[in-house]
Amino acid sequence: MVGERKDPYRQFRFLLEIDGIVQAGFSEVTIPDTTSEPVEYREGNEPTTVRKLPGLTKYGNITMKWGITDSMELYENWRKHVEDGKMKDARKGVAIILMDEEGNSAARWEFTNAWPSKYDAPDLNAKGTDVAIETLEVVHEGMKRVKP
Repeated sequence: MVGERKDPYRQFRFLLEIDGIVQAGFSEVTIPDTTSEPVEYREGNEPTTVRKLPGLTKYGNITMKWGITDSMELYENWRKHVEDGKMKDARKGVAIILMDEEGNSAARWEFTNAWPSKYDAPDLNAKGTDVAIETLEVVHEGMKRVKP
């Protein structure tokens, strides 16, 4: 149909898949950026022109936040592997899936060799009423957006 309207997806419906770990209830997941640093190059016969070649590709970190519960899955079965030096067990595939209004997969980002580099326990305050939030920062070696 010509002129069919396509509204953008909303950011509040998403899922997180981590190899071998089932964890629901994330309040926030930050999808990182990816950049390719330019390398300047010039040949002797090009006195006024600089070429820009792609250099190293760098990936930002994933940040996951969730309200603390009695679940120890992410800490015990993932972060603890890093702390214990068991990197073979710590590297996992991660996928972040954005859902449409009907709950179907609408967009998907996949990350390779991901492992948690930082765990942040919640700050506690007896005067407040906020939910206690745990945070995990995850590094990875590759990111791609794929069809769901």
